[in-house]
Amino acid sequence: MSFDLVHIWSSMGGLSKAIAAMLILMAIASIGVVVERALALSRSARDSRALARRIGPLIDEWKIEEMIEACDAHRHSALARLFSAILGRYLRGYEDLEGGLTPVEMARNEAERAKEAIGEELRRGMNVLASVGSVAPFVGLLGTVVGIIAAFQGIGSTGSGGIAAVSLGISEALIETALGLLVAIPAVLLFNYLTVRVNRVEMALARSSGELLDEMENHYGRKPQHGKKKQAA
Repeated sequence: MSFDLVHIWSSMGGLSKAIAAMLILMAIASIGVVVERALALSRSARDSRALARRIGPLIDEWKIEEMIEACDAHRHSALARLFSAILGRYLRGYEDLEGGLTPVEMARNEAERAKEAIGEELRRGMNVLASVGSVAPFVGLLGTVVGIIAAFQGIGSTGSGGIAAVSLGISEALIETALGLLVAIPAVLLFNYLTVRVNRVEMALARSSGELLDEMENHYGRKPQHGKKKQAA
């Protein structure tokens, strides 16, 4: 018998077709997550590079409000969201200098919270890949068991044996296993790839936030200017 997927599909039972359809849906979901995350990470990296070029001179001159404006102009950047949260909390800290924490300490705490939130956002949808990679082989194995059961039921109902009588049922069973592996293996590989990319982004954010907080420590005590120069006495 030739290896004909259309013929095998048409001869499958309803449960086997449902299992195969479930695996196909898993594959589609995995592709959707990978495409969406790849585009989002690429766009974030592009905007972050643009922000870094723009904000570098502003940090040297310590123009906080202009830095926040630059961050607002690059909202797709993970770096912009992190800096915007840190700088905004630093400015708000000057509104209540009688509290127990300095503006720099408040900004440092905000940096940790913002990094956690951004990290969760960067990993959005990746749990789908992890689930598909771990579950798809077992779904394929379930299809294999169902196919083998159907093959032996066919032998019992016809009363005949031999390889010709069970070959189609075994083919169905093995197709389910192969499909499960074809879905699971790319999902695991792509999950690992995206995890590495996200980890690199998080390391870069940690370094950048540390540098910004160092500048805050260095400038602490010089109240940020809000666009108005003090008049000479």
